[in-house]
Amino acid sequence: MTSQAKIAMSERIERRNDADATRTRLLDVAFGEIYAHGFQGLRIDTLLDKAGLTKGAFYHHFSSKTALGLAVIDELLAGLADLVWGQHLAQYDDPLEGIEACIGFALGVLGDRATTFGCPINNLAQEMSAVDDAFRDRLGAVFRGILDHIAAALERGQANGIVRPDVDPRAAAIFILAGFEGMVGLAKSTRDPDMRDAAMGEARRYLESLRASG
Repeated sequence: MTSQAKIAMSERIERRNDADATRTRLLDVAFGEIYAHGFQGLRIDTLLDKAGLTKGAFYHHFSSKTALGLAVIDELLAGLADLVWGQHLAQYDDPLEGIEACIGFALGVLGDRATTFGCPINNLAQEMSAVDDAFRDRLGAVFRGILDHIAAALERGQANGIVRPDVDPRAAAIFILAGFEGMVGLAKSTRDPDMRDAAMGEARRYLESLRASG
């Protein structure tokens, strides 16, 4: 390869890296704005001001505000769900301990925002699923992925004699996820972390009720 070709290739790589960084910046700032104000409260001008970018940069990566919102679901919220309920849960041989740890891990990732803003996935589902089919489909896929991870962990627990054989893994997974989202939603609505902590104690007892005797 000639020196001129090497320079041209280096410039293309640099432009691609810059473009990737710009897109990542837009997604990160959009996530924060949506989490705090909802998708319908997201303003592109405010987003660009906080990101330090231009409208040209925005429309280079996203055709519309809706396209940006769907990308936040696909690339950030789905990734967050997989981190918590997929990768983290997979580290535990005991799925009941793992599920409890995942709840704690999720709350740790959200920090004080869990009480102030709630769960970003459920927030967006509550806001947009009734009014936009694309949002409902994408968010439904995220929730189904979480349920798949929990149910699979419970099935592994049954195979290893940890979880009671009469437990329906899918039904239990639905109840666990509903309990988690309700716990966070109630803490958000009341701005009372004691609500969350009390619900966490009951969740712990429910999980132990799934354990096989002996």
